Formats: sequence, C-alpha cells, structure tokens
Amino acid sequence: MEENFEGEDLDNIVVLNDEDGNEVKFEFLDLVELDDEEYVVLLPITEEGEEEEGEVVILKVEDTDDEDSEEESYVSVEDEEILNKVFEIFKEKFKDDFDFVDED
Repeated sequence: MEENFEGEDLDNIVVLNDEDGNEVKFEFLDLVELDDEEYVVLLPITEEGEEEEGEVVILKVEDTDDEDSEEESYVSVEDEEILNKVFEIFKEKFKDDFDFVDED
C-alpha cells in the first residue's frame, strides 16, 4: 500500500496574527479537551517553512458569539497549571511521535 503525503502539509497549517498584526504560521498538532474546554497545540513554523525546534504554543479555543459564523478564535492561556495539564495530555498521546525534552 502506497501512501502519498504530498500536498497534505497545508491542511494542518494555522495562520494567526500576533499582537503586532504580523502573520505567524503554526502547524496544528492536536486538539486537547480539558474540563469541557478545548485547547489547540501548535508548533511555530519559521519563515523558511521549517518547523522550529522548541516550544509548542497552547491556546484555548473560543467560539465566537456570531451564530452565522463558523469561526473560532484562539486566546492565550495565562494559567500555568492549565498549560501544564494540557501539555501532559499532549505528551502522553504523542510520546511515540516526538522526542520531548524536559527543561529544568
């Protein structure tokens, strides 16, 4: 069975605007549910289209109030405890796919 991954890379790219209005590209890695909330785990992508070695970004998913809109917005999570819980769930799911480095 032959698998063709060509062109599939674009499906999981998320483009967000930072606080300065600059577009930042991320690779969507996972959606984690915690306490009836959803969180996305994103990996920053450099200008060259390379995945950055380093930290993932965890954002909370918030549905917009607009009934007609399918759009979701992502908000940063300030609560360190929530971030750690989400990251632990993510690490457990992907422990065979990624090499996680614990920074002390």
